Amino acid sequence: MKRLLLFILFTTACLQTFAQQKFTEGLVFDAVTKDRIAVVNIVNLRTGESMYNNLNGVFKVKSEPGDLLVFSKADYFNDTVRVSNDMAKVVYLSRAGIALKEVNIYGALATPRSIMDKNRSLYSKAYGSLANKDLLSFSGGSVGLSIDALYNAFSKEGRNAKHLRDVLDADYKQNTIDYRFSRAFVGRVTGLQGGKLDDFMKKYRPGYYFITYASEYELIASIRANLKRYQRNPLAFELPSLEPL
Repeated sequence: MKRLLLFILFTTACLQTFAQQKFTEGLVFDAVTKDRIAVVNIVNLRTGESMYNNLNGVFKVKSEPGDLLVFSKADYFNDTVRVSNDMAKVVYLSRAGIALKEVNIYGALATPRSIMDKNRSLYSKAYGSLANKDLLSFSGGSVGLSIDALYNAFSKEGRNAKHLRDVLDADYKQNTIDYRFSRAFVGRVTGLQGGKLDDFMKKYRPGYYFITYASEYELIASIRANLKRYQRNPLAFELPSLEPL
């Protein structure tokens, strides 16, 4: 009986602690482009706990009213937000550098961003109301269900628009990789030419998120490290030959 009473008291205390635990949720955006920013470090100065938001820019951090949350990311100014209530937070980070207009030296070479902007203009409807996919909408500090998102999820028009956006977004990511991981650039770093250069680039093509966040130094270091692997075993990652029919 005594053990049962202790177990009940312990369980009650745990439930009370869990019930009292509060979280602050929200999104992080670029102050200029209004794009969502991923992999932002968030620190609660009271508890010292640190975490990152996800690839959609969404964060959820343990907090209490009065806590100070510091948002930081490379190439952005830090921002501090005080928790005052349970409302969702929208945080805008400003770039540390001055955003210069993009200069295209070679007129025939279009940047991935310019191609994407052109596609957004051509297919503006798919990126307008039909682009809303957040089931939760933030309005006046409250959270509710988005009617546009529900329509887009179940209507044929919404599904077709999503498919088009997925195709264009996938093209944008591949164009971004091609723009930085170009044949001329990789050839200068590796010294490879012809078929060997094509083979190396096919086997060691980087991913989109690495290309997005890697500095010039990190990209060159990655290419040189992969070149050493390639030179040790050029046949690595070879696909087996197809059997004749």
